[in-house]
Amino acid sequence: MRRIASLIAFAALVAGCSSPQDQQAAQTPPPDNSAQEAAKKLETYQQLLKLHNDGPAVQLGHEIVDKYPETPAAAEVKKTLGDLETSYKAASEKARLAALWLYQTSPMQGGTQSTATIQSSRPTGEQTVRLILRRHTAWGQSVFLYATTGKGFVCKGDCSLKANFDGKAKIIKAFRPPTGEPALLFRNDAQFLKDLAKTKRLTIDVVTVSRGETTLLFETGGFDPAKWTPLPKKK
Repeated sequence: MRRIASLIAFAALVAGCSSPQDQQAAQTPPPDNSAQEAAKKLETYQQLLKLHNDGPAVQLGHEIVDKYPETPAAAEVKKTLGDLETSYKAASEKARLAALWLYQTSPMQGGTQSTATIQSSRPTGEQTVRLILRRHTAWGQSVFLYATTGKGFVCKGDCSLKANFDGKAKIIKAFRPPTGEPALLFRNDAQFLKDLAKTKRLTIDVVTVSRGETTLLFETGGFDPAKWTPLPKKK
């Protein structure tokens, strides 16, 4: 017991002997290095800007502004981040829309066929419908819908399809091919292509065998006419 009491007394003596400077040092918070950390990240941000690596630059810019809001680095980033993010989102959306289209050119039954194809954004999955623009050196130009599964479309004779081109309502005349494919061919492909060239969002109401009345949505804003091979000029 005497030994324990001695140890307690010794500990109290040591604590009592600590200087005010030692106590103040123990209570002083660690230095704030936020400004230095933010400055280093700002250097990386500026390098990304020079390399036009906009995606990572936007992400890092937000990190600097959110994590170090009161630093000079955050103030510097705010000068460019807004415009950078706006242009990055616009470029990303443009790339997304362009990637929805598939362009192919290949030999096809006595000629050469060039197609530009986009799949419906709605419906998706097994019920997807394709919008196909086709040019064939022997058959000419055509535009049609093609059902990827099922028995295709309900249509007797000419069908009047309600369509909407960026909010502008129109009627598309179509018919089923006599050869039996699950498709609907458009009567006036030339007018449709003129309307398509100015359209970002196209909807077409159809009746399918498997789903009944269905509204098809195509995000057509990424169509590039230059990638769809034109027909050879008539001699």
